[in-house]
This record gives sequence, C-alpha cells and structure tokens, in this order.
Amino acid sequence: MPKKRIPVELFTDGACTGNPGPGGWAFILRWTRSGKEVTKSGGKAETTNNQMELLAVIMGLRQLKRKANVDLYCDSTYVINGLREWLDGWIAKGWRRANKKKLMNLELWQELDELRQKHTLNPIWIRGHNEHPENEQCDLMATEAAERYW
Repeated sequence: MPKKRIPVELFTDGACTGNPGPGGWAFILRWTRSGKEVTKSGGKAETTNNQMELLAVIMGLRQLKRKANVDLYCDSTYVINGLREWLDGWIAKGWRRANKKKLMNLELWQELDELRQKHTLNPIWIRGHNEHPENEQCDLMATEAAERYW
C-alpha cells in the first residue's frame, strides 16, 4: 500500500528592486499535522521579480523529502495562473506560449513542473501586503535577502 501524501502549507514571496535588479525570495513551509516549520530565504544580484517568485516556490518544494499535498499560498498571479492555467498548455506546445514565442523563465518553469509531478499542488492566491501574517513575513525575508545585493 502506498504511503499517504503528507499535508503541508507553503507560503512564498519574491522581491526585486528594479526589474531586473537585486532580488530576494523567501518561503515558510509548515507541516500541518505537527506544526513544524522551515523558513529560508536567498537572493541574486541581477534577477527579476517573476524569477524570485518562482524560485521561492521551487526552494520550498525542494525541502520536501516525501510526496506531499501542498497548499501553496502566493501573492504572484504569474505563479498562480501559471500553475492553474498555463503550464499544461506550454508543455503541450513544446514549452512555447500561445503566440509561439519563447517562454520566459523556461528553466524555472521546467523545474517547477518536475516538482509538480512529485507533489500535489493546490495553488491559492492571496492579496499581497494585506496583513496576511505569513505573506508579510515572507515579504520581509525576501526584501532583506535582496538588500544584501544592493
């Protein structure tokens, strides 16, 4: 009998000063049964906001050693719409957009797709800067990570 997927919550955010410019990503990963949390952040000297938003999700999912049911809370419509609506279409078109143009951030989307094959993702959009405690914490961590590159 296969093991059940563990339930987790993943809160993410990315930040960028300039676009492109110095950026940061952050996540809070919480195992819902135990309440255990892992928080991490990082950044790059030259990046975009969308890259940091994607990297926050990827870095959070990389922490999972077992298959999981992931409630992904994210304020990026780019990430949420990508997961909910666009990703399967891009794959069907050979990783191209509807207009046949090259997909931006291809390597990040490909890695996110690999992680999506392992885990069950439930993407949930939350309004940024709206007093959501975990989103506010991730925003602060991502901004601090970006500041290291200013």
